[in-house]
Amino acid sequence: MAVLDFIVNILSTPAILVGLLALIGLALQGKPVEDVTKGTIKTIVGFLVLSAGAAFLQSGSLLAFGELFNYAFNMQGVVPNNEAVVADALQNFGTSSAIIMALGMAFNIVLARFSRMPYIFLTGHHTLYMACMLAVILGGAGHLEGGALYLAGGCLLGLIMVLSPAYCQVTFRKVTGSDGVALGHFGGIGYWFAGVVGRLFANDPKRKSTEEISFPKRLVFLRDTTVSISITMMVFFLVVVGVAVAKGVLGIVPAGTDPASASALLEPYGLTVANVGALLNIGTETTTNWIVWSLTAGMSFAGGVYIILSGVRLIIGEIVPAFKGIADKLVPGAKPALDCPVAFTYAPNAVIIGFLSSFAGGIMGLLVLNGINAAIPVALILPGVVPHFFCGATAGVFGNAEGGLKGCIAGAFAHGLLITFLPMICMPVFNALGYVGTTFSDADFSWMGIVFGNVVNFAQGALLVAICVIVYILPIAYNFVAPKKEQATE
Repeated sequence: MAVLDFIVNILSTPAILVGLLALIGLALQGKPVEDVTKGTIKTIVGFLVLSAGAAFLQSGSLLAFGELFNYAFNMQGVVPNNEAVVADALQNFGTSSAIIMALGMAFNIVLARFSRMPYIFLTGHHTLYMACMLAVILGGAGHLEGGALYLAGGCLLGLIMVLSPAYCQVTFRKVTGSDGVALGHFGGIGYWFAGVVGRLFANDPKRKSTEEISFPKRLVFLRDTTVSISITMMVFFLVVVGVAVAKGVLGIVPAGTDPASASALLEPYGLTVANVGALLNIGTETTTNWIVWSLTAGMSFAGGVYIILSGVRLIIGEIVPAFKGIADKLVPGAKPALDCPVAFTYAPNAVIIGFLSSFAGGIMGLLVLNGINAAIPVALILPGVVPHFFCGATAGVFGNAEGGLKGCIAGAFAHGLLITFLPMICMPVFNALGYVGTTFSDADFSWMGIVFGNVVNFAQGALLVAICVIVYILPIAYNFVAPKKEQATE
């Protein structure tokens, strides 16, 4: 069990996983030891920098913004959360999830080698999350056990690990300007959809990229991404926190209350000490003015994005050359599929525009669901700030690549609607498994949950395993049966 735990830790730690891939790729090219060491360490450090930026956002201003927004505008409902199901799955299906994850990664390499989708998925935590979801659905609802569960889950995981980058690559190669790297993040169907919507504006004679936005001479400093994101988010924080203050958020916790007692007082309002404690002066001897807190939080948001972009640049500079060894020796033509922030550096303005547009789509979706709920009971899906930032920003980059500024806005808005309605449709699957009031947020988790969460209702045992194996084999069979066409260059 200790060995299994060690393997799970390696496979679920993106920095180590990608570092190992860089090491293997450089070694296969016969690089000197010093180059292998340098490339491996810089790749790992790049992922750690990226992860630090993401953690800085989520543990600070990003989650605080979401809590205060829901409080300020009296929003009630379910916030989709990938981690909720995963945490329980690792307790009840821990061994199954680990084995499915390991098999899925092996099956991913097989598909990359023998199908026409040469993508090796390198986002370790999403691989683990999908393995957990498949273990819960196939093991919990499908009643599969042992080898049958491992085989069925591994096949589905290996399939989605090449399929998701494949339908993203149509637009992602336009984002990067090359075909050397892919997107490995299970929000893929949402990014594809944003690209499709953005393409509606492809022939607009006034089409302009988000990165070509013209600023008056005195405002040219706004072309600096850090400055423009800081100003935008400071304004949003001032508005949201201002409304929350007007509603009495500063009076919920009396002065001098200890953090444990404050947590109980905040819970009915959907607030936590970890995220808004500094604003409410909990556990501190100094008093923070809400305006000062808002300005600092807005600039902290920009700081987190800056850290993420720095990590991405470091990763791209190392992993692409290193991956050449794997592509040449093990899987000819293989492309590394990396986490969604890899898209951010190509259109930084689209990142913030995409986030805001996706969030607006989430609010619109909530209003529509509220209207439907008046006639037919449905789950009300609140716009979670974390998925709308990371996934919405990526959707904005996709929409911009296809249709410029208008494509960015429309594509990300459509994405916001999609990740509102897909989790709502998926929610009954998890409710039936005992996960009441929770659902996954990112689009690929949702559609996989919807499809196979319903397949297990009519297919059990050997039939269910056969279906999973067949859908895995189909891309390989297609590769050998269907005539190959020359790939068009863009």
